Amino acid sequence: MGLEEKLPAGFMLSTVEGLAGYMRKASIWPATFGLACCAIEMMAVGTPDYDIARFGMERFAATPRQADLMIVAGRVSQKMAPVVRQVYDQMPNPKWVISMGVCASSGGMFNNYAIVQGVDHIIPVDIYLPGCPPRPQMLLNAIIELHHQIESTPLGVNRKKAAEAAEAAALSATPTHQMKGLLA
Repeated sequence: MGLEEKLPAGFMLSTVEGLAGYMRKASIWPATFGLACCAIEMMAVGTPDYDIARFGMERFAATPRQADLMIVAGRVSQKMAPVVRQVYDQMPNPKWVISMGVCASSGGMFNNYAIVQGVDHIIPVDIYLPGCPPRPQMLLNAIIELHHQIESTPLGVNRKKAAEAAEAAALSATPTHQMKGLLA
């Protein structure tokens, strides 16, 4: 005989982490970082056809201090990399990142010195969204997957340790141009 059987019908039990995760996933404000053609598909998600507002994302934040999700859409040049990192650092915790498109995720077809070969070398990425460019439906699916991650994210000290470990792993990752022997 558990506690659930002794409570009146309609009474809900949950943990603080579960409740906080549920509220967080329904109140994400994205900071857009549209750098190339993927940004057009990202903007399409805000139109009535796809309606990102149904996820509690009524507006794209114009300032990083009011955003908790960064959508990096398109290729990141070496000159833009410090700006991406600065915007990420200005976002309040907890924060999440979606790498939208093959160029943001791995440099895409631009395998040269001018393009960063994956935004995960600059900032930790939570969701990788493939495609060139990915469709708006794919971005909506990535947001739903991110919601699942946010709901199960620990709070407090546990969250800080997990975020620091993810960032350390991302920054110590082997650059793709050094993986040539591993990919063959």
